[in-house]
Amino acid sequence: MLVLSRKENERIRVGESIVVTVVRLGGDKVRLGIEAPPDVLVLRDELDVNLDVNEIPEALREAS
Repeated sequence: MLVLSRKENERIRVGESIVVTVVRLGGDKVRLGIEAPPDVLVLRDELDVNLDVNEIPEALREAS
């Protein structure tokens, strides 16, 4: 695991097509913005890792 320190508005690039931006730091929370191509599904880890992509409504898959 790569661990990086970032300040607000700083970015991390993952490959050529994914950018993670630290949007806000406050208290015990960090707000992240994730820019990714439409074909990359971005999910929070606490969601079921065995989730069937076909169970996700088409509109949500296209918006992610």
